[in-house]
Amino acid sequence: MTTRRMTMAQALIQFLRQQYVERDGRRNKFFAGVLGIFGHGNVAGIGQALQQNPDFRYIPVRNEQSGVHMAAGFAKASNRLRAFACTSSIGPGATNMITGAALATINRLPVLLLPGDIFARRNVAPVLQQLESAATEDIGVNDCFKPVSRYWDRIYRPEQLITALPEAMRVLTSPSDCGAVTLALPQDVQAEAYDYPEELFRERVWLIRRGEPDRVSFARAVELIRNARRPLIVAGGGVLMSEAAEALREFAAQTGIPVGETQAGKGSLPWDHPQAMGAIGATGTLAANRLAHAADVVIGIGTRYTDFTTASTTAFQNPHVRLVNINMAEFDAYKASAIPVVADARVTLERLTEALNEYRVPANYAAEAALLKAQWETETDRLLHLNNPGRPAQSEVIGALWEASGPGDVLVSAAGSHPGDLHKLWRTRAPNGYHMEYGYSCMGYEIPGALGVKVAGPDREVYVFLGDGTYLMMPSEIVTSIQEGIKIVVVLVDNHGYGSIDSLSRSLGQGGFGTSYRARNHASGQLDGEWLNVDFAANARSLGAHALRAGTIGELKQALEQAKRLDRTTVIVVETDPAVSVPGYESWWDVPIAEVSEMETVRTARARYEEARSSERRHL
Repeated sequence: MTTRRMTMAQALIQFLRQQYVERDGRRNKFFAGVLGIFGHGNVAGIGQALQQNPDFRYIPVRNEQSGVHMAAGFAKASNRLRAFACTSSIGPGATNMITGAALATINRLPVLLLPGDIFARRNVAPVLQQLESAATEDIGVNDCFKPVSRYWDRIYRPEQLITALPEAMRVLTSPSDCGAVTLALPQDVQAEAYDYPEELFRERVWLIRRGEPDRVSFARAVELIRNARRPLIVAGGGVLMSEAAEALREFAAQTGIPVGETQAGKGSLPWDHPQAMGAIGATGTLAANRLAHAADVVIGIGTRYTDFTTASTTAFQNPHVRLVNINMAEFDAYKASAIPVVADARVTLERLTEALNEYRVPANYAAEAALLKAQWETETDRLLHLNNPGRPAQSEVIGALWEASGPGDVLVSAAGSHPGDLHKLWRTRAPNGYHMEYGYSCMGYEIPGALGVKVAGPDREVYVFLGDGTYLMMPSEIVTSIQEGIKIVVVLVDNHGYGSIDSLSRSLGQGGFGTSYRARNHASGQLDGEWLNVDFAANARSLGAHALRAGTIGELKQALEQAKRLDRTTVIVVETDPAVSVPGYESWWDVPIAEVSEMETVRTARARYEEARSSERRHL
């Protein structure tokens, strides 16, 4: 057998360069490169290996967590067909990536994590940044990655790569099991040499399979849908990841079945499709939520049925409702006692279109859905053009941003009050035009995630919509955007605090305690003193971005047009009126309220909570 003598790190990078994926006859390289920060745990290993492979792109980031966010954004925008690896030193550099790992796994996005680890030979322990245990020497901070990784391994010997790497690729390319994969790399082993078999470095093509539905479950699903009088589709992220949007469009048009979309599935249908009812659940539209309430059959496609999607299990109130779940993950297909169709979304939709070619929803139901859609579009138009006196309402900012964006552009957001408003109001024109990280709803994801989206599609304009709270958590990747020439447009809504939690706190009877950016009042002992004045434009400018301010919707529109013409990342700061919010539409979200309190407002809220919770149900 022909061998090649290489360090473990050199062999790892050489392997990553040769990995390809194939779906529907299309083949592409899987890894776009490595993101990370060098330290004593990886500079002599992974760092040296990358240095001698300049054609395998290395992008230094400013925070290890944001590096993983960037990789997740890239993978999501690539429909999981491409990925980045992320490297770090040992200790804090490694544990900084844990939040990103959780985000990738919860959203089922392929990200390869390569944290440096303590010495395998142990004789120099404890090394700098090493966590010691009195119970065992076989533990370190990288063990914290285990619960947030789909696959985890520690490479104690260089030859262990030969078996670990194919397993890592199996998970990263799995439609049902993908998520973060962690290979903990002891710093001494990274630099050790081994005679690796040449076969390890051949081109490998991993087939992204499209699972077919089993005959019995599919027949049961067809029969249930055929007899449905008020069916509803819940389109989840699996529709987009499997590139099934066109198949859904045809199926919905043929059958007349209305479609509600989860946060991850938004964009499965263009907003003006006749069957597109928009967002569903706790942040849903009036149209989708009313139809969900009375639906007799719910067809879930690629959804996990999170509490926001089901409005904390209050969305589907028909006592006779039955569910069909189409999902590549058996775990999700069996939820809510559904008929489980463990299969690819696109394949199953194509089969359903054939099997139900004579089925059409009843005329009165189709008319009801059409009327609700028309009413919702009228309500959306009202909210997008409120003409609020004084500072603009957030919904007006969304309207101006939507009008400035083009059909192929992408909106990115993740946390705060923005996801709820955008889920309701953003009129998605094409698949993947709406990029919402809501599996983890991680503050700080937006800017690095947008960089990943832009790398995945450099010709598209990428808009970031975020608040002042999440901006302050991770603005540092603006520097990376300048370094790499990755232009994004950031619309920063300044509402002087944590607007989403402020609203939630008030609904719980707690008056917004601890949610505003205010100084400590020494008289009261509380944070109810002077408002803090943070100059976000100056901050963005100091990091290398263009910075613009907008005090009105007219000024915002001008700034957005200017941002398109500017040569690098631009941050537009606009103050909004936090008192003007988008209503909820016949939905609910379960957030427990103190059962005993001295505050009358909390006691009143608790009474409302107990009444609402009585609508929660089990689908057995």
